[in-house]
Amino acid sequence: MNTKANVSLKKLALSKANAQIVAVTSIAAFITVFCLVGSNYLMGLKSYQAKIISADHTADNNLIADNKAKRNLVSAYKNFVDQNPNVLGSNNQPIATNYVYNNATIILDALPSTYDFPALTSSLQKLQTLGGFSFSSIGGSDESATISSAPSPNPSPIPMPFTFTINQTSYQNIQNLFSIMQKSIRPLQIDSITISGSDTNITLTVDAHTYFQPSKQFNITSGTIAR
Repeated sequence: MNTKANVSLKKLALSKANAQIVAVTSIAAFITVFCLVGSNYLMGLKSYQAKIISADHTADNNLIADNKAKRNLVSAYKNFVDQNPNVLGSNNQPIATNYVYNNATIILDALPSTYDFPALTSSLQKLQTLGGFSFSSIGGSDESATISSAPSPNPSPIPMPFTFTINQTSYQNIQNLFSIMQKSIRPLQIDSITISGSDTNITLTVDAHTYFQPSKQFNITSGTIAR
């Protein structure tokens, strides 16, 4: 009986020891896995914080550079606008009420920021007045309803086609016309020329185009730093 009891006690002690080993092993495995997961999380958090700090430094440097560029731009713009005589060689004197013909207004007149076909016809009529001749007709389609003048982040010149005809003119008048067109503030590009009639009674038809360019739109964007 004592032998059997001793065997039972040994088995019980062995079972307890095995249970303790399993428990300790499980706890150790849990702690190991927890440490690995925690370490991985902390490493990811450290990497994310490093990205934030780097982006913050980049934004600060960009802001400093932008402020410097803004000051330089303001100074350069002021020097350009106040240049006297202007780019056309004339003085910055008012030519109308509250309108000074400085370099800024010259650039805006040369490449307006909106599609304005009536303004184009007025410019052509001014050319004929300067040349002392008369257009028999000024044609073209007003596409203001279909062409957008909305600001754009990357604007580019948009053509504005037009046509005009001069009847009962001469070769000398035609030469004078093209000479005056070359002096126009607005860029006038000739696409085709049709001449008919006799030497002293010529009909001239010109297909041409000029341009306008929508104003530039500056967008402030935001972003998300991925973890």
